[in-house]
Amino acid sequence: MVSYHIDAELDAAKHAVHGKEQLQWRNRSDREVRSIYMHLYLNAFANEGSTFFTEREVLTAHGSSRGNASLKKGQWGWIDLSSVRQADTDLKWAFVHPDGGPATDHTVVRVDLAQPVPAGGTLTLDIDFLSQLPRVVERTGWFGDFNLVGQWFPKIGVLELPGERGATQVRWNCHEFHFNSEFYADFGLYDVRLTVPSDYTVGAVGQLEGQPQTADGKTTYHYVQGDVHDFAWVAAKGYQTLDGAYEGPGSPKVAVRVIYPPEYVASARPVLKASIDSLGYFSKTLGAYPYKTLTAVVPPYNAGEAGGMEYPTFFTAEGYKEVEPGTLTQGLLDFVTIHEFGHGYFYGILASNEFEEPMLDEGLNEYWDQRMLRERGQELDLASPLMKRLGIVPKMDGFTMERLTAGLRQPPDPIGENAWDRLSSSSYGSVYSRTATAMHDLEERLGRPVMEKAFREYYKRWRYRHPSVADLRAALIDVSGKPEIVNQVFDQTVYGTAWVDDAVTSIDTERVEPLAGTFVKDGKRTEDDASARDETVDRQLTDWKKQHPEAKDGQGPYPWRSIVTVRRYGASAPQTLRLNYADGGHEDIAWNDQRRWARFVVTKPTRVVSAELDPQHTVYLDADKLNDSYATKANGAASRRWAADAAALLQNLYSLLGTL
Repeated sequence: MVSYHIDAELDAAKHAVHGKEQLQWRNRSDREVRSIYMHLYLNAFANEGSTFFTEREVLTAHGSSRGNASLKKGQWGWIDLSSVRQADTDLKWAFVHPDGGPATDHTVVRVDLAQPVPAGGTLTLDIDFLSQLPRVVERTGWFGDFNLVGQWFPKIGVLELPGERGATQVRWNCHEFHFNSEFYADFGLYDVRLTVPSDYTVGAVGQLEGQPQTADGKTTYHYVQGDVHDFAWVAAKGYQTLDGAYEGPGSPKVAVRVIYPPEYVASARPVLKASIDSLGYFSKTLGAYPYKTLTAVVPPYNAGEAGGMEYPTFFTAEGYKEVEPGTLTQGLLDFVTIHEFGHGYFYGILASNEFEEPMLDEGLNEYWDQRMLRERGQELDLASPLMKRLGIVPKMDGFTMERLTAGLRQPPDPIGENAWDRLSSSSYGSVYSRTATAMHDLEERLGRPVMEKAFREYYKRWRYRHPSVADLRAALIDVSGKPEIVNQVFDQTVYGTAWVDDAVTSIDTERVEPLAGTFVKDGKRTEDDASARDETVDRQLTDWKKQHPEAKDGQGPYPWRSIVTVRRYGASAPQTLRLNYADGGHEDIAWNDQRRWARFVVTKPTRVVSAELDPQHTVYLDADKLNDSYATKANGAASRRWAADAAALLQNLYSLLGTL
């Protein structure tokens, strides 16, 4: 559908890229096209009047986010079109604002063609451009002799046809560069030549063709890659490389390279291992990795905003000076590496529209990353070295971490909504964790094998084809055969803002004793006196206790009626209510209806002493897990445990001080 032939040269001193681009694009529609739309993403960093900066001011006032770095004089970035030619005709262009952004935003341009492109025809444009990289503020830019060159060339928007992602007519999809959004583009071929100073290390999307050519202190690298929808590269002075490889069923042999600064040499091997492990897991669970290369870049100190970013066959990780096995640092480094690699599937190969449906990339990728970590048995180690020396080693599994950061109570926006029209950056950020949590709960209801089969089918149907949320739902329904379960999760969480909070609110117990009053028996009315009844009951209780000295509290000669009340403060979700009895037994009851409250009455030889919703801890969407349980008597085990831990900590501290 599109191909790019680009010759680019880096001016390392100015952090600027001079480029010549030949764009070839095929009109797939049934009508002629007179104008095209292109992204000029780097103009997001040209001034404070861009959509990016105006949204940043509002959204970060109501939530935290990355991308908050300030740009000073000489640090702004932009992209200038020097010329756009169709054959021998210079074309005119104008900046447009498809999302209603400010007039000062120049991230989308409409180019009016000299000759329309007929239905099924091909357009060729020759474009000269200058890209000035910003000081790293988000996803792209420079710091010192490090240049991460992303979103750097004029890129055509997507002409969608009826039936594609809900389109009802032919339409251009070309959004402004929003503060909370990423990207969407057509698949195609990239043939790119990069000229840089010869003492710079280079890595890029795709495969290096032939040997680099060196002349006059400059070296030209030629990269080619098909079936991708973007191209990014890095050029950095004094950087080192670490190489490995992956071989697996259905994949070509994959050359894996880590490019890193000397100060973060400790991060290189963990990033390489996590990358190779990710190739294996995603290939096994979704589909074979189709490319021959994978490049991971570790940004330098003070360029952290360049980390954690993805492109096809190319991503940036994070850097640490020390990475000890089993530490929090290794856990964080592994997670970021796996996450950015995972984008190669959800952003790269499936290529959903991240502007309009970010949950299909950020959210689903987060979910699949946590599945991989779960299979590895890898938990987040929260202990510092000092805590470990003191014997305190708290850990947290990945899905628990996700639910704690998901903003489950009264979320302001559905996770299936677009990236930019949200209450805050925090609401956008919850797309990651709330999607992962929702998919976790859906997996618990459908079963892990069914969920994995459904995702393999989703990947098989939609790789290289830009799926929508509706396509994901259809795959889940088709494979599971349980539309009522899938639709409930999607209606409540993906398309809606429903939230779950079920609670056990009370337990009432009483012995089922002989009744006082008048009764008709054998046609005659008799009266049972309450005082006589009470005396009989007391005598039988005393005799029973003498005969059963080992009996537990709650047992006796009379059965017990226990009434357990539960309440539903949010949306309905299938729950299991576990009743724990005084004799040590328990009973599970399903609560799967729409009632806002329910009373469960049981009559047993023993009484209920505690009750708990979700005893298997599978309903992670429940916003408040503390009200899931209730006991008839206070249990001081938790407070005693914390007190014992505190005492142990103090003892260790005193022992440590005594050795000084």
